[in-house]
Amino acid sequence: MGGESTTRTAPRSGGTGTAQVGSRLGQRLSGLAVALGLVLFLGGFAWAAVVYRPYTVPTSSMAPTINMGDRVLAQRVDGGDVRRGDVVVFRDKSWVTNANVVKRVVAVGGDKVSCCTDGKLTVNGKQIEEPYLPKGSLAEIKNFPTVKVPDGRLFLLGDERQGSLDSTAHLTDAASGTVSRNAVSARVDAVVWPMNGMLKRPTGFESLGTLSQPGPLRIIFCLVVGGAVLVLGGGAYGPIAKRAARSRAGKRPEPASAG
Repeated sequence: MGGESTTRTAPRSGGTGTAQVGSRLGQRLSGLAVALGLVLFLGGFAWAAVVYRPYTVPTSSMAPTINMGDRVLAQRVDGGDVRRGDVVVFRDKSWVTNANVVKRVVAVGGDKVSCCTDGKLTVNGKQIEEPYLPKGSLAEIKNFPTVKVPDGRLFLLGDERQGSLDSTAHLTDAASGTVSRNAVSARVDAVVWPMNGMLKRPTGFESLGTLSQPGPLRIIFCLVVGGAVLVLGGGAYGPIAKRAARSRAGKRPEPASAG
């Protein structure tokens, strides 16, 4: 009888050893997941810090695209990379002293811009569809004469045309309300607080030339989220494995008695 008891308990000992090997593999994989997750998570934030700058918009001149008090992320760009339809951040002493301004570029050097034709903004003789304007809003509250934008400069408007102090408020300036490309420091990609997401592409300007491509914000977001999931998943392996082991131990049948 004693021999039978020894024979029955031997496989249990071997099974426990196999489970231990699997546990070590799981621990290694969880450690690898945590390490990779940290690289992705921290790398995403580092990339964002290099490429993007946060701004708080103090006025409602870009509503409804960007409301007063919204927090935006703007990609650092060279002024030479700005294209029609971009929402940009710039500084110009003739507009505001020691403060950033956020407006939409509607015309670039060499363009002829005017308003309004059948209630729409006209650039180089083409009427521009502007779905980002407030519903029922006119393209401009007043007609302004045709302006030819000098080379190396930009003509900018706010999306809330009725209350925006934009290029139309500076038409009598020496530069006819235009701003130098060199004054631009960033291009707005997204509203992050509240989380309204990426700005819609200004497709109304496509007939005039190539639009700017969105920055890497979506990729960065995926890196950060993916890294967080790996860190949390890898870190949770240990507690889950322990709980599962306790559950299996509680359900294990009692070994047969020698008697």
